[in-house]
Amino acid sequence: MTEQITAGQFHEADGVEDWRSLYHLVSAHFRTGSLADGVALVDEIGQLAGETEQQYLSIDLRPTGVTVSLSRRDIGLARRISAAARALDIPADPTAVQLINVTLDVLVSANVLPFWRALLGYRQIGDDYLADPARRGPGIGVQKMDEARPQRNRMHLDVAVPHEQAEARVAAALAAGGHLVSDAHAPKWWILADAEGNEACVATWVGRE
Repeated sequence: MTEQITAGQFHEADGVEDWRSLYHLVSAHFRTGSLADGVALVDEIGQLAGETEQQYLSIDLRPTGVTVSLSRRDIGLARRISAAARALDIPADPTAVQLINVTLDVLVSANVLPFWRALLGYRQIGDDYLADPARRGPGIGVQKMDEARPQRNRMHLDVAVPHEQAEARVAAALAAGGHLVSDAHAPKWWILADAEGNEACVATWVGRE
């Protein structure tokens, strides 16, 4: 298997306009008029994706649409899937994709991850991330604290969105009663909080290369 390309390299390619990078994934959403249309698209994808490609391909089928995610930034496969959707007259909606992770602030990740891995039935990736092997639930990540912060919320959501949607998502959250904690790392991520101080980050691929 070839080396993973960067998100920037993926988006510089022609024919991937339907797709958006979300952390380690690239995803596309195709809006269908019926479940039957979605099944037809999934069937086409099943025929065009090879055995190796299927290892990093996941598909979420709903009556209103099909979301396709690739854990490798495979330009060729992304192009073929988009072409199959166009042939079926199924439009893409790049604004409809996102990826949610739950992030824990920890002092020693090795003391914490085994508990969450056992509790959730997840598999561990590296020394700071847990993933659902069935690809249904959000990922669980840890980030190291220098010292305990008992008065601070130590769990937050990371919401990865298409890079061109991030500022609108931040604005909507602020208009809904939130406040900006920090934009020092934007557009890589913004830190927001609700009215009671519970934090969340809006993140994009920009600046992660």
